[in-house]
Amino acid sequence: MTDAPSIADDETKRGGTSGDRRRTVVVATRNRGKLREILRLLEKEPAAAAALELELVTIDEIAPGAALIEDQPTFEGNALAKARQAAAATGLPALADDSGLEVDALGGAPGVWSARYAGEPCDDGRNNAKLLEALRDVPTGRRGARFRCVAAFVDPARGLELVRTGACEGQIIRAPRGELGFGYDPIFLVSSMARTMAELDLDEKNRLSHRGMAFQSLVRALASMFREASELVASSAPSGPAEPPRPAEPGSRPGPPRP
Repeated sequence: MTDAPSIADDETKRGGTSGDRRRTVVVATRNRGKLREILRLLEKEPAAAAALELELVTIDEIAPGAALIEDQPTFEGNALAKARQAAAATGLPALADDSGLEVDALGGAPGVWSARYAGEPCDDGRNNAKLLEALRDVPTGRRGARFRCVAAFVDPARGLELVRTGACEGQIIRAPRGELGFGYDPIFLVSSMARTMAELDLDEKNRLSHRGMAFQSLVRALASMFREASELVASSAPSGPAEPPRPAEPGSRPGPPRP
């Protein structure tokens, strides 16, 4: 991971600052629902988004054949792995996340296996059904759970890797409720709302969700780094050409320096 001065050095070499061009960033996901959430999250951080001037593209727009392999034992490991793979396949900075559901009564499962809990191919309905069956005899007071997300930004050209984490506490109900969202949203009751994630509109979900917390924190951190780098570049730039010395008048001789 690098700090702001390294970013500033890179900006100077490329002849600009973070404010005078848009940065194309590839999002390492093929989940359209997740991409919509990320785009809305950027709208919730207007100052940070303006400082970064990001233009997001999906991995399928740039490198549709690229593999995004998730084989790490932690959310952070998977998020960084996907971002690194997307950056390597496209030559662009990359955003990625890994998220999942941790259920207390199941020892934290399904965890990093959340998307594939019921096997391949991934299917939300089968995953939900398997989880509800696993918790069939678990009483309400022991059905605590949380959504956890780790968001990662990787820019190999700058040697920069940055991660941020978010979590949302709740419990698993006994039957699906709501038509919005995706994944485990219909069976996850948000503790502070008495509604499932699938009963919240996107703005409400982004204010509360694990992904909202992680990406908003990540965007703010990146904006701060690039803002500081831009200020460093501006402060180190020459103020203007030096004034040339005046030519000596004909017949004059150089005298001693004036006190």
